[in-house]
Amino acid sequence: MLDSILESLHVVALPTKTNFRSIEVREVALIRGPAGWGEFSPFLEYGPEESLPWLQSAIESAYLSPPALLRSKIDVNATLPAVNGREKIEEVLSWYPGCQVAKIKVGDNFEDDLNRIRIAQEVIPGLQIRLDVNGLWSVQQACQYLGEIFIHAGHIQYVEQPCATIQELRELKRVLDVPILIAGDEVLRKAKDPFAIDLDGAVDIVMLKVAPLGGIARSLRLANHHGLPVVVSSALESTIGILHGLRLAGVLPKLNYACGLATGSLLGADVAHFPIIDGAIEIVDVVPSIQSLTEFAVPQDRLLWWQERIKKIWDLGLEKEGWAR
Repeated sequence: MLDSILESLHVVALPTKTNFRSIEVREVALIRGPAGWGEFSPFLEYGPEESLPWLQSAIESAYLSPPALLRSKIDVNATLPAVNGREKIEEVLSWYPGCQVAKIKVGDNFEDDLNRIRIAQEVIPGLQIRLDVNGLWSVQQACQYLGEIFIHAGHIQYVEQPCATIQELRELKRVLDVPILIAGDEVLRKAKDPFAIDLDGAVDIVMLKVAPLGGIARSLRLANHHGLPVVVSSALESTIGILHGLRLAGVLPKLNYACGLATGSLLGADVAHFPIIDGAIEIVDVVPSIQSLTEFAVPQDRLLWWQERIKKIWDLGLEKEGWAR
């Protein structure tokens, strides 16, 4: 299989519309198998061990038939990066037609965060707000900032990863005196064994990102294992990776929240396209266009770098103990 993966490999460099996660160009590797296309796109700084589940997810997508869907459309949220100024915020939100939920990046500058939330609510009246902190706050900061945001913004659907560790999240839930649910992201997907961590009393919602968690089958087992409500989100993938996330959202027994699967809107170019219609994306098969694979192809030295990266990950073994459950 490794030879087949390397022979089918296409690597493209896709520009972003705005700085997101300090990324202005997103490199993704695409593989083609008997079931279609898969995407392998761990961030460039990730080592082989952290990248291993991303490869498993790509192989699952390209080599195994997708599961039967329970729903054909997925409600999605807008994603508002840490941008400032009314004009820029209006522009970003316009990329998500019909979305009534927005995940807003916060945590670096509290005054900027408050202004970003306020302007977003003015641009889209009745907008439901989610906050994404990426673990930047201490427990004390989270209590203070969430309390102030609640006073200024009103209802917050949930706050994603306000603190970095399980212990901090558990302490935050104990002392937080405003009615805001806590969602766990990095605490799950960056865990050495996400089945072994105890989320009880730490989070109310689990974020499922199909590639970092090793694919649809493993994500479903994780959701069942932890028994909490879930939100399916992306890792800034191309449309090929987003399709795999949409399929996960389409087969979950319960899906009570809009999903963070519209992040393709943050890319200035893509290999295919999912239109957002009335705040939802229809799950349909897509393939990368030949034009995009050619136009955005990386130089030969980058292609070789990705091939070597895959070889190193493959050498770890896809049946690694403690990972392939």
